[in-house]
Amino acid sequence: MPNIVLFSGSSHHDLSQKVADRLGLELGKVITKKFSNQETCVEIGESVRGEDVYIIQSGCGEINDNLMELLIMINACKIASSSRVTAVIPCFPYARQDKKDKSRAPISAKLVANMLSVAGADHIITMDLHASQIQGFFDIAVDNLYAEPAVLQWIKEHIPEWKNCIIVSPDAGGAKRVTSIADRLNVDFALIHKERKKANEVDRMVLVGDVKDRVAILVDDMADTCGTICHAADKLIDAGAVKVYAILTHGIFSGPAISRINSAPFEAVQCSSLFYQFTTLAVLKCPDLQGWIVWIPSDFPGNKFG
Repeated sequence: MPNIVLFSGSSHHDLSQKVADRLGLELGKVITKKFSNQETCVEIGESVRGEDVYIIQSGCGEINDNLMELLIMINACKIASSSRVTAVIPCFPYARQDKKDKSRAPISAKLVANMLSVAGADHIITMDLHASQIQGFFDIAVDNLYAEPAVLQWIKEHIPEWKNCIIVSPDAGGAKRVTSIADRLNVDFALIHKERKKANEVDRMVLVGDVKDRVAILVDDMADTCGTICHAADKLIDAGAVKVYAILTHGIFSGPAISRINSAPFEAVQCSSLFYQFTTLAVLKCPDLQGWIVWIPSDFPGNKFG
């Protein structure tokens, strides 16, 4: 039986170290650097012949550079005669470009899938894909893990009024996700229909469901500039919700996201540690942001519950 070798890309080394610690493994030796013309160079520092290789690299930070680094690492391990190469990609890059929604639009998620396959990946592990059909873009095995168990646990442990809550999806695409959570909690659900003028800019929102005098819990797979969830929070308060929480798997928080969250009527915003944001959040001292699944430092400025 081949041994497991675990490598970390440069996108989220802390997450990789936590995984290695949990498995009782040492991270494999790998050197990543750039030439003066910004080409990425990867050197695998140990033998992987006949080994079962896992490479952890998330779609955060410098996404294009990190994606290229992942492809090179996969190829380097494959041509070094590894038994199998598994790419662990917590946040799948270009996942929002999963369909041809207008003329001449690319399906970039399919392109990324092709690139991973051609590089030599035998297996993909990801989490809370933006669209489940992305799994069908691959001809290799794909495991799409779900944050739902951790979300359920956090709700029960940290929201005292959870039995009187309503689970809300900030868009129609997340309806399946929130109905599953609502069924597990035996509570109601609602959704918000949004119309966009352009990417990252919401034009109009319509609430479908009754949130009056209830605790509303917004659940989404990712938040980028946070315009959607902040508009949704305002909509829920206007509709009579007594408190609003937000739970996100991938907290991207780009552009004006932090200031928007701090200005919105959230009781708390909970996000996983799958997306590397610790340095940014610590510097900005955003008081409402939490982190679960892998880490929530006791000295983190927003750790109300840790």
